[in-house]
Amino acid sequence: MKKKDTLSETMNALRDKGYTDDLNLLDDKIENRTKSKKYPIDEFEVDEYFRFEGMANPADNSILYAIKTSDGHKGMLVDGYGKSGGQVSEEMMNKLKIK
Repeated sequence: MKKKDTLSETMNALRDKGYTDDLNLLDDKIENRTKSKKYPIDEFEVDEYFRFEGMANPADNSILYAIKTSDGHKGMLVDGYGKSGGQVSEEMMNKLKIK
């Protein structure tokens, strides 16, 4: 999918593709708040990712991940990158590493 101009436009386009669940990043797993489930690193895949850079403030940098879990749920995870990136395990960092 082609990145849209804004984070919210890209999120809306991903929702249209079935990525509707709200995901949170934990130290060594992701949490699907919509389904009240947690997935270890080996139970999800990053399908796509999109970077957004803050125009005025580097702290506004964010990355949007489109993720599919091993049981077929699709959702989105938004995190900061650069100085504002979350504190997670090295294994999780490697899983989410931008290729």
